[in-house]
Amino acid sequence: MTHGIFVGLSTIDIVYGVDEFPAANAKIAARSQNVFVGGPATNAAVAFAHFGGQAALVTAVGRNALAIGIREELQKFSIQFADLHPDFEGIPVLSSVTVDRNGNRTVVSANAMRVPTPPAEVDRSLCEQARIVLVDGHYMQACHAWATAARALGTPVVLDGGSWKEGTEELLKNVHTAICSADFLPPGCASRSEVIEFLKNRGVANVAITSGAEPIQFASGQSSGTIRVPQVEAADTMGAGDIFHGTYCYFASTGRGFIESLAEAAKVASESCRYAGTREWMKHFPVSGA
Repeated sequence: MTHGIFVGLSTIDIVYGVDEFPAANAKIAARSQNVFVGGPATNAAVAFAHFGGQAALVTAVGRNALAIGIREELQKFSIQFADLHPDFEGIPVLSSVTVDRNGNRTVVSANAMRVPTPPAEVDRSLCEQARIVLVDGHYMQACHAWATAARALGTPVVLDGGSWKEGTEELLKNVHTAICSADFLPPGCASRSEVIEFLKNRGVANVAITSGAEPIQFASGQSSGTIRVPQVEAADTMGAGDIFHGTYCYFASTGRGFIESLAEAAKVASESCRYAGTREWMKHFPVSGA
């Protein structure tokens, strides 16, 4: 069994399905309401576990009653858990998500900034088991600590580059593979080619930039190009990027190459968009299909 560590954000997502997004100062009735456990690192860990990997999540949850839902979700998927702030009594990070009939979404979240965390300590024995480590840039000090430890052990570190955050420049020193969204723009960069050059100049070996249903642009060593993303009729795009990252980590940790792992992840992430929420896709994409 392959092991992976996922460091970063865990949230409780309150998701409303609507016919169309409300105008300013308007009230509308939702046609559906759901609550999911989410967050980039968390959804990636769940996807990794779904395909048969042993996932460990490093995040902040605390002791608030709402945190029980997060803990139960991790137990459901047999995900090991290291709490960055076990004594935190405040409300965990909440996200309010609105999804229209076309699968488009809006998200309001407080993210990790509101949850104070003491300096993270790395579980060396856990780190030694890992074949891959993903960091999402939330709880940046913890991302630094685990990425540094993984790099010292020769374990590849994957950056989920959702956006440029304070501390990312230092984090890149330990990143082997960066999978970035189109919103990830380092200082002075305004195009995909500039982002790729920026990352390569800082020692990142593999770079991929995703943009929804558009082709994935990649660069690895002397190779570069694009990977087609399968087109589907999207019901909900929520969490598709996180699922992409978790699936990539699974295939990469089992010895698949960079480009092959990206292509496999694109298939799974696209399929996930056919279904509402961030877990329904699993019923239609069993492990045997990996």
